[in-house]
Amino acid sequence: MPTTQTFAEVFESRGISRRDFLRFCSLTSVSLGLAPSLLPKVVHAMETKPRLPVIWLHGLECTCCTESFIRSSHPMTADLVLNMISLDYDDTLNAAAGHQLEEIRKKIMKDYHGKYILAVEGNIPTKDDGVYCMIGGDSFLNVVKETAAGAAAVIAWGACASFGCVQNAKPNPTGAVPISDVIKDKPIVKVPGCPPIAEVMTGVITHFHTFGKLPDLDSLGRPKAFYGTRIHDKCYRRAFYDAGMFVHGFDEESTRKGWCLYKMGCKGPTTYNSCSKIQWNAGTSFPIGSGHPCIGCSEPGFWDKGPFYTRLAEVSFLGTDTTADKIGVVAVGAAAAGAAAHAAVTAVKKQKAGNDDK
Repeated sequence: MPTTQTFAEVFESRGISRRDFLRFCSLTSVSLGLAPSLLPKVVHAMETKPRLPVIWLHGLECTCCTESFIRSSHPMTADLVLNMISLDYDDTLNAAAGHQLEEIRKKIMKDYHGKYILAVEGNIPTKDDGVYCMIGGDSFLNVVKETAAGAAAVIAWGACASFGCVQNAKPNPTGAVPISDVIKDKPIVKVPGCPPIAEVMTGVITHFHTFGKLPDLDSLGRPKAFYGTRIHDKCYRRAFYDAGMFVHGFDEESTRKGWCLYKMGCKGPTTYNSCSKIQWNAGTSFPIGSGHPCIGCSEPGFWDKGPFYTRLAEVSFLGTDTTADKIGVVAVGAAAAGAAAHAAVTAVKKQKAGNDDK
């Protein structure tokens, strides 16, 4: 239910020390890509501002975003993170159910009109008046519209809410669409991934709590702090890619040596996310680190861009589009072109010198 506790008060009530509180603020600032000079502002917000009420809705999805969120390691236990954001409605995690829970949602909407965050996990079926996802006798389409009306901002969790994901894949029999196709009059931040990284999720909420606005977004509506670079650019296998050393089969010696997975279908060169920097499960690993190629789950339409284990047709290399097989050819071709140009210039000089002698 609604609460006016601040983050710092929650820490204190849980017996968390001042040192650990400041450490949390510091790690959050780093994750958000904030300058060190902004750390005092983060601390001040955590100490003085009431916790943000959050209404978390579930549409067509598999609950993997919630599963990821409760595993945040930043740096406290999962239940503390949940308490910190004042998660007042979540039909997956709430003890209440049915009409009692729906009354809570409507009370939050009334008491905190214009102040709460609407977090949406899953996409919205629109075909046949949204009959393919019903909550309390009403369509999820109507529930989202009703709840978004009084929200300060909307967070689209995961690939489903951000871009549609597998339910939106061809032929899309339920007419499933991302949140941005339905809600047009509210600021929306998209946090894609299947699921998104836990610390990215908590970081986005912390940014809004601290600054009262959404973080800087890219052209697709994703926070630049977490989706500003390609996985490929920070991948520890990048050196093997540059050297043309690729895995061709999962049972090869090259796999055990950690060579590049590009030819096994890795979408790292075209995928923007923080997997190779933040990683998963308290920084333990990420899919590529575990030996599996990236499937590009934070990009629009990744579900229709398969098959997952077929390499990309082309990637950016030296400012051009080329394939991994052509990497060596590009280098050799550049050298040959340089030699040819040098030869041509030399020939012209010789011819000019010969004409001057005549």
